[in-house]
Amino acid sequence: MIRRKLAAFMYGRYGSFGIDSLNMFLIAAGLILYIVGAVVRGRIASAVIFAVQTAAYVYLIFRFLSKNITARRKENDRFRALFSRVKGWFGLQKNRIRDRGKFVYKKCPECGAVLRLPYSKGEHTVRCPKCQNRFGVKNG
Repeated sequence: MIRRKLAAFMYGRYGSFGIDSLNMFLIAAGLILYIVGAVVRGRIASAVIFAVQTAAYVYLIFRFLSKNITARRKENDRFRALFSRVKGWFGLQKNRIRDRGKFVYKKCPECGAVLRLPYSKGEHTVRCPKCQNRFGVKNG
């Protein structure tokens, strides 16, 4: 009986489709803030962390119970686009550290694509595989 009432209550709500990427991020952020809040000793800092944690959980519940499914999906799509850019930037930094001394990373002045070039001293001409632009690179 309770299960049927809960199913009827959740019918047509965004939470009935499962947990999306933004909701997972809000849950993880809330847990991390909880742990940080337990470690931080300052009274004001603890209050600020608790307020941000509470706001994350309130927004999570709002999204979960919302009936405006298209708006919640758009929010999730925007979050995923932003998160993929941040994740890509961190991946590039990891690769730069890993390839240090063997490769050099240069940006194409035309299209902005990041090219991984073998490290060799001197001036070289490089062709971007994305836009076919030729430009000079000076290493060393």
